[in-house]
Amino acid sequence: QVDLVESGGGLAQAGDSLRLSCAASGRIYSSHFMGWFRQTPGKDREFVAGIRWGTGKTYYSDSAKGRFTVSRSSAENTMDLQMNSLKVDDTAVYYCALARGGYDTTATAYREWGQGTQVTVSS
Repeated sequence: QVDLVESGGGLAQAGDSLRLSCAASGRIYSSHFMGWFRQTPGKDREFVAGIRWGTGKTYYSDSAKGRFTVSRSSAENTMDLQMNSLKVDDTAVYYCALARGGYDTTATAYREWGQGTQVTVSS
C-alpha cells in the first residue's frame, strides 16, 4: 500500500507557473510508474504526464508537452510537476497516481491515488 499526497495547487494567471508535488509513503519499486492526471467536472480523468520510477523516463500528453516537466526523487519518494506557461484550460483538479505496471495513460491502470489538488488559472 502506498499513500499519495499532493500539494502545490492554487490560483495562477495565464502564463504563470506552478509546481505540484506528490509525496509517497510506502515502497515504490523501480518497475512502478507514477502519473499525473487532471479532472474537470463532468469529464474523465485525463493523463497529463508520468515517469518510470526506475529509469526516470518521462511521458507527456500533447497538451503538456513543452510546457510541463515531471520529475522524481527516489531518495525523497516524491514526484513533482513543474507547469509553465499555464493556460485557462489547465484549470482542473490534479491527481498523482501509481501504477504497478508500466507506462499507461488510462486511469483504470492506477491503483493508488492522492486526494487531488485544485489548480485554477485565470485569464
